[in-house]
Amino acid sequence: MGNKWGLRLHFIFVTIFLVTATNTGLSARNTTVACFEHERLALIKFKQSVTDRNGMLSSWVGNDCCRWKRVMCDGVTGNVDSLHLRGDFSVSFGEYLVSKALGTSLRELKHLKYMDLSGNVFYGSRFPKFIGSLKQLTYLNLSNAGFSGIISHHIGNLSNLKTLDLSSDIYNVHDLIAHDVSSISRLSSLEHLDLSYANLSQTKILDVVLYQTLSLKVLSLSRCGLVIDERDLLRNLSTTLSNIEHLDLSWNYFTSQLPHFFQNMTSLQSLELSFIPLSATSNFVNLLNMIPSSLELHLSYCNNQETHLSHVFHNLTTLSNIQHLDLSSNNLPGSIPLSVRKLKSLQVLDLSSNKLTGHVPTFPQKLTELHLSGNDLNGSIPVSIGQLSKLRSLDVSHNSLEGVVFESHFANLSMLKDLNAAFNNKLIINVSHEWLPPFQLIQIDLTSCQIVNGFPQWLRSQRELHRLILYNTTISGPLPTWLRKMPNIPFLDLSHNNISGPLTNLPSGVTNIDDDWYFFNQRLFLQNNTFYESIPWSLCKRTDLLYLDLSNNKLTGEIPKCFKNLHGLQFLRLNSNELSGILPSFIGNFSMLKLLNLNDNNFSGEPPEDIWRLSWLNVLDLGDNALCGKIPKWIGEKMKGLWVFRLHNNNFTGEIPRSLCTNSELQILDVAHNNLRGAIPHCLGELQGMVNDHYLVDFGEGTEEALTQIVKGIALEYTSNWYYFTNMDLSSNKLSGEIPVQLTALSGLVGLNFSNNHLSGGIPDNIGNMTALISLDFSGNELSGWIPPSIAALTFLSHLNLSNNNLSGRIPTGNQLQTLIDPSIYGGNKYLCGDPLPNNCSNQQDPTAIAKKKYETANEPNMVWFYMDITWGFAIGFWGVIIVLMLKKQWRRKLFVFAEETMDKIHVAVKTRS
Repeated sequence: MGNKWGLRLHFIFVTIFLVTATNTGLSARNTTVACFEHERLALIKFKQSVTDRNGMLSSWVGNDCCRWKRVMCDGVTGNVDSLHLRGDFSVSFGEYLVSKALGTSLRELKHLKYMDLSGNVFYGSRFPKFIGSLKQLTYLNLSNAGFSGIISHHIGNLSNLKTLDLSSDIYNVHDLIAHDVSSISRLSSLEHLDLSYANLSQTKILDVVLYQTLSLKVLSLSRCGLVIDERDLLRNLSTTLSNIEHLDLSWNYFTSQLPHFFQNMTSLQSLELSFIPLSATSNFVNLLNMIPSSLELHLSYCNNQETHLSHVFHNLTTLSNIQHLDLSSNNLPGSIPLSVRKLKSLQVLDLSSNKLTGHVPTFPQKLTELHLSGNDLNGSIPVSIGQLSKLRSLDVSHNSLEGVVFESHFANLSMLKDLNAAFNNKLIINVSHEWLPPFQLIQIDLTSCQIVNGFPQWLRSQRELHRLILYNTTISGPLPTWLRKMPNIPFLDLSHNNISGPLTNLPSGVTNIDDDWYFFNQRLFLQNNTFYESIPWSLCKRTDLLYLDLSNNKLTGEIPKCFKNLHGLQFLRLNSNELSGILPSFIGNFSMLKLLNLNDNNFSGEPPEDIWRLSWLNVLDLGDNALCGKIPKWIGEKMKGLWVFRLHNNNFTGEIPRSLCTNSELQILDVAHNNLRGAIPHCLGELQGMVNDHYLVDFGEGTEEALTQIVKGIALEYTSNWYYFTNMDLSSNKLSGEIPVQLTALSGLVGLNFSNNHLSGGIPDNIGNMTALISLDFSGNELSGWIPPSIAALTFLSHLNLSNNNLSGRIPTGNQLQTLIDPSIYGGNKYLCGDPLPNNCSNQQDPTAIAKKKYETANEPNMVWFYMDITWGFAIGFWGVIIVLMLKKQWRRKLFVFAEETMDKIHVAVKTRS
């Protein structure tokens, strides 16, 4: 899309000079006058009051502050007049300042004209009142810095201020509040005002304030909680807004029809009303009639599904001046009218994410950006597209386009920088090997298009690529040798093709891409090809790689030692290859790693201790190797953010550590097919990631994660939807003891597999509480007792296996169980009866009671001798005592005395209580 602030030229011209003057490190102007001592001390005190991330103020040493970076002084007087302290908080390893309270030392800079503190972290710091004393300020930018509280009325003292930016955005929301902004009306020179995301919901006199600010040309009030009603809040704005050139009211609300003050905005060039409901056709079309002079119009997400696109273009005179038109994400129906080509001034057109159908028409020649993605356009791409000589960006992705794309489609696109034809389309890219395009692309995405003639040879001329995505484009054969000499491509995706050979021909040249963009887009996706041989050392040159996916190839050998240089890795997938050797200890040094998948290789030995210390890890999959050793007891203490823990099919021994229970977000626990012993920890029932809502895992654009899980008795691979899946698989170990009843609290669990262990006891009575279960397998254990009737409450259950246990009694019926008619799921339980088994439970009699009766009958002679033994024992004991008392006089006397004393004590106790 075009720059939505592109028409604020009056503001841009003011700042171009300042930016140009500071282009070389924001250093001071040439001056023979040293800075004043009191100003230097004020800056030093400010430096001491903040935490300086990555050395933004590292040059602030020495006696002459006019030579410090980010500080500028007046060339004549030597006074500090500019502070360029814009931070890069949103950028990893960016420079920014942190403080909970902005010190007041900057109030000493009385001659300051320009101050930019945006993009730093002053969260919790109140809006600085001292700024009202800097009366020479013409530019003040405190945006996205985390200031909160009420906007101070002292700001009204800045009578020279031309630009005031107190805005935030969706990622840096703060709590600036304006109950009374009458002080802004005193800013007689103000031309640019941005209060986006400030809370203006309680402001009662906004119309009066703006009525008095006659110099205002740019006004941005996006997402300020405004309820815009021309009868109340904005009834006096018609005169004020006649000077406005740019107006942004997006993310607010109109209580009635469109306010009539738009009719008097004769200077308006850019209007932003996105995310304001304009569902009525009259509102949408009438707006175009109200602002015929507008050059730029943003109406995305305005809920305009009632408006046919042909209505918008019905009266072309209302759009005769339009240069930038954004109607994206409105569910607009219909086709793109042929009359669109008559909009001679149109430069940017965004119709993406609607419900448009039909063919792609011819567009006006001045078009620089065309966004048609996310519709249902069909047919072929017209050759007329190739005549748009000024076109820089073309996006036709996510449509139903088809046909062959030839060289003629690109004939005159010498300005093209961004090309996106990805997904859903059935386009065939057919150009000759000799063709050299007229453009130099920066970004290209041809996902799911069909590229004929092998690897596209025309890419050899594209030396400015930042992003190349050829996902699933039917490319086969080896990588061309010329690719090795190409400049490094930060975002490279060649996955899901049939590219073969070694990896030695990957681009390795130096790139001159902007540092921030380069850092955030260091991604290499080569999965699902047929690359073979070992991983080359040349790959280690990309030391800033964030995402590396080499999975599902035929790579061999060990993980190269030089991988230790990839210290910034966040996502590493080497699974489904033929890699071998032990896991290197340096993996534990990838401190930013969030996903590690080494599944389905030939790794052996014990994992190094350091690998268990990856504290940021969300997914750990070491399954299907030959690894051994014990799961460390402290694993949960280090890896507290695990979503997936998978050691499936290895040789791990010992017990399941209780510390795993501290991984409250764990969704998938798979330690099946190992040699684990001991009881199942009861505390696994506390895993909140397996209760109710599941966590949505997103590792970023271009990434994918496939997990193989044994569900419904077969191995299923979960790819794009695995993060909705919760599973606990402890099968094929040597676990013993009972099934913990606490596990039935895991109401979000989809799969539960404890098969082929040595578990005993019964199935928990409240198993029916696990209402999300689709697959349940307790087969091959030593479970006994009845099958709990509550199992019939598992209405989603489609796979059940209780075979080969010692279960007994009638099989419960009802609900989903009626559909599970395979008798083998209950086989190997001698005393089970009822459907679907052939042995009926006759006369509704409990087979357990029958078995008990047979046992008693078989053992009846033994019971007779048992009772005879008791009788003889009692007789011998009783008469033995009597005979002794008859023969021993002294014993008789002592017995009688003891009996008499005891009766006396009882008698006294009774009398006392009564």
